Amino acid sequence: MKRYRVVHRTGFKYNTHAVASYNEARMLPIRDENQIVFSSKLEIKPKGANFEFQDYFDTRVVFFEALEPHLELSILSDSLVELRNGKSGDPTASWKELAETIPTRVDLTEYSAQTKRTTPPAELAKFVHKAIEGFTPHEAAIAICKHIYSSVKYQHGVTGVHSIASEAWKKKVGVCQDFAHLALGALRAAGIPARYVSGYLHPQLEPVLHESVTGESHAWVEWFAGEWFAFDPTNDVVAQDRHIIVGRGRDYDDIAPLKGVFAGAEVSELLVQVEITREL
Repeated sequence: MKRYRVVHRTGFKYNTHAVASYNEARMLPIRDENQIVFSSKLEIKPKGANFEFQDYFDTRVVFFEALEPHLELSILSDSLVELRNGKSGDPTASWKELAETIPTRVDLTEYSAQTKRTTPPAELAKFVHKAIEGFTPHEAAIAICKHIYSSVKYQHGVTGVHSIASEAWKKKVGVCQDFAHLALGALRAAGIPARYVSGYLHPQLEPVLHESVTGESHAWVEWFAGEWFAFDPTNDVVAQDRHIIVGRGRDYDDIAPLKGVFAGAEVSELLVQVEITREL
């Protein structure tokens, strides 16, 4: 069991005054049996009307508007979250059982279809067909993620927020978003339902108590092979007591931390800073 305080600052600076801004923020951790949220709040400047709801994928969303002229839009998320050492899962479904289960559940059907971002390149799809031979769905999923980890180098600045899986594979470099999209595409090509998970990662393998560190928004995947199993293909580890979940979706587009529209200014600059402190 570990408890974390996560402070996530983000927003935009504009070259001239923005006169109106309408946004959705997905920056508050979800609540479930393995993730207890003691407190979570958003502070938004300039202030305006806002309300919270849960989207189709059960992610917490805060809609807000800023209707006074402003040169900067600032959003601060402050959350205290406890991660329970829950069971990682023991997915034992066979290929036959998995194929029979998927059509009976809407969520599994949703997470089985490819999107523009996840469609795998031909080379990776070819590997997938070999990877499933002689393996259970769960074993194949592990092999697929390890292959992506060993084939792609983690590197900032080469891909962007709008990148798709095939672009990252061609360059053989990417960030966590690219690793997650590649894994999703490969898993779905194998017939394994998989979903994109967005949240925060404490960068230390053994987080030090009361030490604030620079964290990061992070992405990993969960696949279903009888039950859901969380894995971080960027770091080749099971996602467990350092991974704080904000939400899930089919790909990044379903769970972008901040998206919206503004009027008035012509140019905007995105600002992001994450700080994580282990408190227990």
